[in-house]
Amino acid sequence: MGLFSRNKPGPATLPGESATALKMVVDGKERDVSFAELTLSNNLSQQALARLLIKKGVITAQELLEMIKTVRKENYRTPDNL
Repeated sequence: MGLFSRNKPGPATLPGESATALKMVVDGKERDVSFAELTLSNNLSQQALARLLIKKGVITAQELLEMIKTVRKENYRTPDNL
């Protein structure tokens, strides 16, 4: 089981490397997780979940796309939807 603690963003240590997003402790070993790793992990999890829901017939791909549009409108304000 992992234990997480959030860190404030800091400077990347190498070109192209992301700053530490959080520290994770697994089996007593501490590991830094970068923002890039966290983003990729989140993206992969969402893709897997969406594919599984579509494959099982819980939702359709069109329903997913429509909900993405709805959520985008709710969360990202533009002059058109203020």
